[in-house]
Amino acid sequence: MPTERPARSLMTDAWWRFRRHRLALFGCAVLLCLLLAITLGPLAYQYYLIAQLQANGSPPREAHPDLRSLIEHFDLRAILQPPSPVHPFGTDDLGRDLLARCLYGGRISLAVGLAAMLIAIALGTAIGAIAGFYGGMIDQILMRLTDLCLALPGIPITLLIVYLFREPVVRLLGSREVGVFVIMVLVIGGLAWMSTARIVRATLLSLKQQEFVTAAIALGVRHPAIIIRHLLPNAIGPIVVAATLEVGSAIIAESTISFLGVGFPPDTPTWGRLVTDGSQYLQAAPWLALCPGGLIFVTVLSINFVGDGLRDAFAPQ
Repeated sequence: MPTERPARSLMTDAWWRFRRHRLALFGCAVLLCLLLAITLGPLAYQYYLIAQLQANGSPPREAHPDLRSLIEHFDLRAILQPPSPVHPFGTDDLGRDLLARCLYGGRISLAVGLAAMLIAIALGTAIGAIAGFYGGMIDQILMRLTDLCLALPGIPITLLIVYLFREPVVRLLGSREVGVFVIMVLVIGGLAWMSTARIVRATLLSLKQQEFVTAAIALGVRHPAIIIRHLLPNAIGPIVVAATLEVGSAIIAESTISFLGVGFPPDTPTWGRLVTDGSQYLQAAPWLALCPGGLIFVTVLSINFVGDGLRDAFAPQ
């Protein structure tokens, strides 16, 4: 007796096409490895580092209670050591293990990228949906606002806002690291919604001409319900693709701001800050800049691969 084929849907068809995209699957695997490394890796690496030091005759050390203690531990006898079994990424100018600092910095960089992406997608989807559905004067006003924001130079505006409002936000929240994180997420996300708004607007301009929208209006369905329950679910494909690309853009923006010295404080080892510190030793210790820079490159490249796979999955034509 032949087996029944499972019911087809947008998500099942998209998943079937996504699985055939090898680069997208490779990007997912790399991102999964990075997430596991920055979440679970520090606990295992902490004991690995202690065991390696003891095996090489170094004085035994107590197990560090958290990753923060591990990245702040320095050894003046191990200054600027190249990559080795004891220190896979080498050490910096204070003898601190670079791999531990990269693991900690990955948490901050990826958190900034994800949080800024959520803000950008939320703003872009809301503005694009309103402009695309209502049209007319509302569409003109919102799109001219979008064009105005697109004309602004992103990095200089971000640097100016972070420089002006960093200290008030830090005093308000009582923590320098949390305050800088909040203002960077708000600024990066607040200056990255324009492309998403244009994509959503163009999608809704096409979808609102469909018969199911006309039927919903004839039945008396309220406009917000039509947008949320009928139009946006059909525009999920472009929104998901835009979300993946925004994560990579936000990580690069955070790295650029930290590289220019306006982002997180020097004692917070984000990937951008590590590249900044390592750039001073490019000839004597190139691994200080190459290792965190390579992590940024691999992460953004993997996210772009996933975005390409999602684009092909949701829009096969």
